[in-house]
Amino acid sequence: MPTIEIYTSPLCGFCHAAKRLLTQKGATFTEIDVWSDPSRKPEMIQRANGKTSVPQIFIGKTHVGGCDELYALDRANKLDPMLKA
Repeated sequence: MPTIEIYTSPLCGFCHAAKRLLTQKGATFTEIDVWSDPSRKPEMIQRANGKTSVPQIFIGKTHVGGCDELYALDRANKLDPMLKA
């Protein structure tokens, strides 16, 4: 399974939804809370090509995007293969 990183904040409903989907898929991920560690936000913005909202999700070297993009991948049956790559 590839490395999965998700930049989040605790008050973000979309972050909770993205983490819930990944957990349901049996995926383990590293959560980077930019609320409690704001020094990580510039790193997120750089990796996410200027996107400033959370969540920002990375599977392996692929920037998935946010929660909507993650769910779109799942609906298109493309998420499971990415998680198993």
